[in-house]
Amino acid sequence: MLYKIKLKNAKDTVLLDKKVYDYLLSDSYLSKVDFVNNLRKHSSGCAVFQKTQKKAGGGYKTETIYLHKLVAEKFLSKQKSRSKKLVGALNGNKLDCRIANLSWRSRSVASRQRKTSSKIGYTGVYKENNRYRAVISINRKSVHIGMFPTAKEAAEAYNKMSKKLYGKDGKLNEFGKKKAEKEPKAKLMTPPKKEKMPRAKRTTKAKPKKKAVAKKSTAKKKTTAKKTTAKKKAAPKKKTAAKKTVKKKTTAKKKAAPKKKTAAKKTAKKKTTAKKTAPARKKATSKRR
Repeated sequence: MLYKIKLKNAKDTVLLDKKVYDYLLSDSYLSKVDFVNNLRKHSSGCAVFQKTQKKAGGGYKTETIYLHKLVAEKFLSKQKSRSKKLVGALNGNKLDCRIANLSWRSRSVASRQRKTSSKIGYTGVYKENNRYRAVISINRKSVHIGMFPTAKEAAEAYNKMSKKLYGKDGKLNEFGKKKAEKEPKAKLMTPPKKEKMPRAKRTTKAKPKKKAVAKKSTAKKKTTAKKTTAKKKAAPKKKTAAKKTVKKKTTAKKKAAPKKKTAAKKTAKKKTTAKKTAPARKKATSKRR
């Protein structure tokens, strides 16, 4: 029985054996982090699980688990050796994580079986002028096979040498349209999602009271601020009123001062007139005697 699981960030699906599917759901840690429902398609084309956690000393740490490597370490651990440390898919499909499709291989085999970067489209074939050169790598050194009039003949020569040197581990060039392999029948599964635990309600009511007190204090501060601003606004009016009263008093004093001077002048005139009339009377009295 085979199962298909949809990836979280793509329309593609992962192909798993029932044995592998049951293991992913039953494992304590994988079920805790909801591994099956959080599988994503990596930029390399394989299925991956990633989780970011905060460190105790500060910063963040990202945990990455590759599905095909996890399956190989659990069910194909006997095939692993010092030279074979990498996991690859035999049919080239990295999302086909069936146990029969996975195998441990060395780094040299992995690099040999990767996609070619040649513009011609064949591994080990390069164009020189009007002819094609076939080259194969042996112990990290490129070895010349021969020169050929067409790219297809150079690719066929490369395939013969690859079979001779590496056998099944060697890469072979494909000619014409590759026949699409029939996808095995599998049941599309929707794994059960992990239930989120409800948050515990807060029992302490001290925090809301503090907030209320803070609100009251802010309201008081606002009212006091308003009063002080009102007083500041009212203060200029008093000053202007005081200035007006001072001005009135000074003007009244200035107006009253001239009156006093005129009265003093009149009294002085009266005295002088009285002095002038007094001697005349004395003379008249003397004559009469």
